[in-house]
Amino acid sequence: MTARDNSQLRGELRYDEPLALHTTWRVGGPACCFYRPADSEDLVCFLSQLSEEEPLLWLGLGSNLLVRDGGFKGTVIATQGRLEGLELMSDGRLRIEAGVACAKLARFAARKGLCGAEFLAGIPGTMGGALAMNAGAFGGETWEHIVEVETVDRYGEVRKRNPDEFEIGYRHMAGPEGEWFLAAVMVLEAGDVEAGQREIRSLLERRAATQPTGLPSCGSVFRNPEGDYAARLIEAAGLKGTAIGGAQVSEKHANFIINAGDATAEDIERMIELVRARVGKTSGIRLRTEVRIVGEAKA
Repeated sequence: MTARDNSQLRGELRYDEPLALHTTWRVGGPACCFYRPADSEDLVCFLSQLSEEEPLLWLGLGSNLLVRDGGFKGTVIATQGRLEGLELMSDGRLRIEAGVACAKLARFAARKGLCGAEFLAGIPGTMGGALAMNAGAFGGETWEHIVEVETVDRYGEVRKRNPDEFEIGYRHMAGPEGEWFLAAVMVLEAGDVEAGQREIRSLLERRAATQPTGLPSCGSVFRNPEGDYAARLIEAAGLKGTAIGGAQVSEKHANFIINAGDATAEDIERMIELVRARVGKTSGIRLRTEVRIVGEAKA
């Protein structure tokens, strides 16, 4: 990546940054360029200086993402800890920037006496990622409550768009090509502060009891097929506890692949393919991944 004038930038620019430091699986090779913008205006400035051919990867908390061991031959834009604007506007709507952690949004809404966002406490990602995949948990989905989004393209042009400009489905979102989310506006119902906080505590307790929350993972690896659950199919195939190198199918929840300590991205990708093949053989169902796989294999 070559920006025309780095002196205009206020964010943090690094080269050959190991992405294992920034993903929840704790694996992944280096990014050629890694930029953490100071704010949305600085991000617009940075994007406006990039070449049209520069590959871009947007990174929030690094969940739902597998970066191969050879790294990413392009520019990573990291929003975590930077694009964190979160406000209750005068009309009662919430405006959330892309780098806000979903759990933080859930707690904020509950404190403000707004209900409907509690499920976000169980999503280990940021608002930008939740929008990009229509993330959901415990029966709730992100786009159910969205009334407007702000996007930015690779030239730094910012637009406001309505939900009807996007194709939204289960763990799926498709919209205008070459645009990424900067912020969203959400409408929630008025509720009871204490009830909302109790609901969040209950959801987090359920998550801790059923998922390997203390170990490196990406969250759920596979989408649930219609009328069934990926975890049930994986367990029925006898795969709980199965390991390849340092990658292991969780004993606690079969739709989680954990880094048991020394996994490589290659170990994890091989495990994904093993699970998919075994489940296909035993059930006739080919599982589709939730996780996004990017980058190049190690030479």
